[in-house]
Amino acid sequence: MGLLGGSFDPVHLAHIALGRTAAETLGLDEVQLIPAANPWQRPPLAATAEHRLAMLEIATRNDPVMRINPIELDRGGKTFTADTLRQLPAGPEYFWILGADQLSNFCSWHQWQDIARLAWLVVAQRPGTALSVPKPLDNWLRELARPLQTLPFEPMDISSTQIRERLASGLPTKGLLDVAVTQYIRENRLYGSPAA
Repeated sequence: MGLLGGSFDPVHLAHIALGRTAAETLGLDEVQLIPAANPWQRPPLAATAEHRLAMLEIATRNDPVMRINPIELDRGGKTFTADTLRQLPAGPEYFWILGADQLSNFCSWHQWQDIARLAWLVVAQRPGTALSVPKPLDNWLRELARPLQTLPFEPMDISSTQIRERLASGLPTKGLLDVAVTQYIRENRLYGSPAA
């Protein structure tokens, strides 16, 4: 089972493309999108949990592989990936999907050794970020006999920060967001966007 965590503030087309690529490459029946409650390494989120969850539901509405798992929102408090993995049902083999930018600072994650033990790490290239495995992680993966999986993912130069800035400035987001997600954002006046 694929797991793709993130703030999804807002969810954009690269998130969905990454999940689909992981499913196809790894032969997964399901990829769960896990919205964070309160990411401890990030500034406060711009949209509420309810809005981020609603946008995820819109973005995945017609996708047979993508599912939403609100486990971190239900748990509340600071979001730690290790806690999430320990809370998931035993049995399935889990694949934690992340970008090359996250891989570079993976060893700063809370209980990162446990994360690598509980799930296979799957990394996709991000624009402007070299695919570099930190030495402690590389050593630990060798010890676990769990080699890093890589995705043949064409990097997409899309970020939630860029989208929020464009929305606040009244600039178009065509090609960045699902059209229905854009409509939801405008109807709810999120990210400083003008009303629909």
